[in-house]
This record gives sequence, C-alpha cells and structure tokens, in this order.
Amino acid sequence: MPKMGESISEATIISWLKNVGDFVEAEETILEVATDKVDSDVPAPVSGVITEIRFQKDDLVEVGTVLALIEEKVGSQKSEVGSKKAEVKKDEVVSNQKTETRNSQLATRNSDAFISPLIISIAQKENLSIEELQTIPGSGAEGRLQKSDVFNYLKNRKYPVKSIPQPTTYNPQPTTYPKPKINFIEGKDRIVEMDRMRKMIADHMVYSKQTSPHVTSYIEVDVTNLVNWRNENKENFQEKHNEKLTFTPVFVQAVAKAIVDFPLINVSVDEKNIIVHNDINIGMATALPSGNLIVPVVKNANEKDLVSLAKDVNNLAEASRNNKLKPEQIQGSTFTISNVGTFGSLMGTPIINQPEVAILALGIIKKRPEVITTEKGDEIAIRSMMYLSLSFDHRVVDGFLGGSFLRKVGDYLEQFDATIKI
Repeated sequence: MPKMGESISEATIISWLKNVGDFVEAEETILEVATDKVDSDVPAPVSGVITEIRFQKDDLVEVGTVLALIEEKVGSQKSEVGSKKAEVKKDEVVSNQKTETRNSQLATRNSDAFISPLIISIAQKENLSIEELQTIPGSGAEGRLQKSDVFNYLKNRKYPVKSIPQPTTYNPQPTTYPKPKINFIEGKDRIVEMDRMRKMIADHMVYSKQTSPHVTSYIEVDVTNLVNWRNENKENFQEKHNEKLTFTPVFVQAVAKAIVDFPLINVSVDEKNIIVHNDINIGMATALPSGNLIVPVVKNANEKDLVSLAKDVNNLAEASRNNKLKPEQIQGSTFTISNVGTFGSLMGTPIINQPEVAILALGIIKKRPEVITTEKGDEIAIRSMMYLSLSFDHRVVDGFLGGSFLRKVGDYLEQFDATIKI
C-alpha cells in the first residue's frame, strides 16, 4: 500500500482490476483504493505476473503493507511468465524477500517509499512524522531505512517536533439514557445504509463537536460594489483567461488577507500548545453529486492574484464534481470557507474542519432597500447584502479575535476595488 499524502496511514480497497495469474505491465493500474476523502489508483511497480493477492475488496490496509506479490519478468511472453506461478508459490519466503528488495529500490526513487512496520512503530512512539522519517539517510541496501538509522537520528535531534493528533472515530461513553425508539413501518419506510464517505463525514463532524467548543458570530456586509464589478467583468474574464469568474476566488482572497492581519486564526491545537501555521491554505467545502461533502484546498492563497485564485478554484471544483481530486489537493488546509448561499441559505452555523480552529460560512447575496449615508445625508437605496458567520474554537479563539477577524473579512469585501479591470 503506497503512501498517498501526509497524515494518511491507511486506505480501503475498492476493487482489484487484475486477478492471480494475470500478467501486468509496470505502471499499469492493478487496483483502486480509497482514503477518507478521495479514491486513487495503485499501479504495478514492475512488469510480471500476479502470484498472490493478500487483501480483498473492502479490507482496510495500513500504508506499507504488502498487498500482493508479482513475479517480475522483463521482455518475456505472458505464457512463459504464467508457467512459473507454481514455483513461486512453493517458495513464498523468497518471494517476500524479492518484494522487500523492490520496495527498498523504490524508496530511492520516490516519496512513496516503503517503510517497514517496525520503523513506523518506532516513529509513533517517538512522535516522528512520515515526512521527518523520509529525511533520515538510510544505511540499508539501496538506501533503505534501518532501525539503527532512526535511533541515531533521535539521539542527535535537537528540537523534537511533537506530532499533531489526528481525528479519530468518536466512541461515546456508555450512558444510562435510553436510546429513543425509531418507528419503522414495514412496506412504507426504507433503510439506506451509509456509504464509506458518509460514515467518515459523520465521524469527523461528531469528533469536531466533541473536541471544539463552538461559538458562532455574525455580521452583515454590503457587497454591491463587488456584485457590480463581477457583472461588468465576467464576460471579459472568460474571453481573456478562459475561466469562469465566480465570487469564490474573491471570498478566498478576502479571507487570506484577513488571516495575514490576524494570524492567530490560522492555527491548530496540540493539547496545551498552539501551532501557528505559516502557510495560508484555504479549504473550500464542496458538495458532491452524491450528496457527500469534500474540502479541496487552495494552497498559499495569500501569495496569489485574483486570476490565479480563479483558476485554482475552478480546477478544484471541476475535479470535485468528476471525482478526480488527488490526495494532495484535499490536504493541508488551515482555514475553511463554506458558501451556504449556493443552496439559497441566508446564513449558516458551520462545524469546524478539524484540526483547524475556525470556519467561515457565506450566505446568499440578496438585493433589498437599505439606509445608506451619502454626501446629501441618509438615503434609501437598493443594495446587495450578504450575511457572514464565523464558527470558532473558543479554547483558543476568544470573541475579540473572532469578531475582529470576521469584521476584517467583511471590510475587504465591502471595500472591494470596483475599478479593477480584468
């Protein structure tokens, strides 16, 4: 099972595309696997015949575990390779050794290198991340990481990095409160079993509510200038950049600017420590056609202009709709936005995307009469108004920080420069 990104330690087998005895070419997809958010293809590391499959559909397998054995053959006919199948089965130990050798060779070529369960066990005890493990020079064959390499590294490590605990499935404590009875009418009601992603979402939402004391603040903003600017420029933007101009990149830009002003909103909590993130990676809560939810990430949003943000947003949205997101595209977010206005909602009370400490919901933009102050005094005018709601973790974000940050996002949207030409 290859490594598919930071913090991913296991994956579920969706389906095998090949069977025992089948010949496969190097880099040919042989099975499909799924993590908690995205599906991925696993290619064959070598050309040869599959002699053994150790895990089946729906099995949950840890990263680094041997999934199958392939007898490597180069430049031979399928029939010739297949004839060796019985011999390989007679000597499984030799096959395992060959497989491990190939894993170690792969370790020198890519970041998905095999790391033995023993090394992973040591890393977990010593709070070593996978990324930190990959920086340790290996003294084994073909640069493979050995136990002694890890211990020598730990001995000289001056600044141990404490790992951030990953969200786990919430297991409620036993309670004496009776479970409410569900009235099920045979023949009228029906049972729909949660799919894998829905179960993951359910666990993640319960974990977040149990971990973070949620507080939600609201403001109303006048985005008339922004709406007028978009209406005037969306056709030119499409022609010039071949990209749709939606409100989302503007929202991402405003949030990124506000985070620069209030960096303590861009943090995670590790027990009694606050991890302040330098990168500003904005997650976009996105609804899938299946009804499930996924959060693709705009990386380093504060370093990009509006055109770059629009391209990132459109590419991620398209990949989400077509189930083509890569693992790295849904990892590393430090702050999340949720555009509940897309579904016609006036406002929302979003649940924090752990291990972040805040999430912003953007409501629908509605036109209505408002009292505004002009040079002539107070007047009534038709304005485009929108509600913003910020849910934050009250363990580390107090009302002053949360309210100030939310107001700053609103200011950036209200003061949008409508003279910008794209």
